[in-house]
Amino acid sequence: MPIITISRGSLSGGRLLAERVAQRLGYRCISSDALIEAATKYGVPEPKLSEVFEKMPSFWERLTKSRRLYLVFLQAAMCELAQQGNMVYHGQAGQQLLKGISYVMKVRLIAPREYRIKAAMEREGLTREAAIQFIQQVDDERLRQMRYLFNVDWRDPALYDVVLNLEHMSLEAAVDVVIYMAQHPEYQPTPASEKILHDLTMACRVKASVAAHPVTSGVDVDVRTDNSIVWVTGLVDSSELEYEVIRVAQMVPGVKEVISDIEIKPVFPYPGP
Repeated sequence: MPIITISRGSLSGGRLLAERVAQRLGYRCISSDALIEAATKYGVPEPKLSEVFEKMPSFWERLTKSRRLYLVFLQAAMCELAQQGNMVYHGQAGQQLLKGISYVMKVRLIAPREYRIKAAMEREGLTREAAIQFIQQVDDERLRQMRYLFNVDWRDPALYDVVLNLEHMSLEAAVDVVIYMAQHPEYQPTPASEKILHDLTMACRVKASVAAHPVTSGVDVDVRTDNSIVWVTGLVDSSELEYEVIRVAQMVPGVKEVISDIEIKPVFPYPGP
């Protein structure tokens, strides 16, 4: 059976859809909060990881790429959760964090404006005017975040396998559609697609481990894996730092071999007087 990701606007019923689909399939239901909690094992506090989804990075964060660094930890955690199978994820960026995995079934849920306004008024205790402003603010922030992190417009229907509109169907009908689609052959894992997820998970674990280690945390590396063999590329200041990156990668559970394509930055002598 597939891994199911559900993307939704704020207060659109995505959590209820995920919970009911998971209940009927006997799957785990994973929220973005659970994903953030799983990623804290890399030593980053929950508030810092939550900021990845909740607000745009500051100028300093964009300059230092710290927000994108936190995304490395979140993707590693998402891949590890996905490898356990039988999962329905509801929250932001699920389809992007697992991009390229064919048996991830990507669902977008949308709801009528009045449905969302009523939900905001009830949940947040807002007036109608304040609820409208709240929804617009959250949607605009999410649009900016996804463009910054993944260079995509999360509202684009081409990102999803199916878009369900609660204006034209009940929640139970939406559950039926998701479960019906989940049973089709194109959404079932195969040895080839499971290998792709395994390789992605291993690459993300190595990147996250390098980013979390105090000696190598400032090193920007690219990682590729194939059957637990790891290739690491990047640019570092010294051969000692290259050695540390390789050593950290070798310590990741499951890694069989690390091949370094890391380059050492050239040192230019200062001109004489």
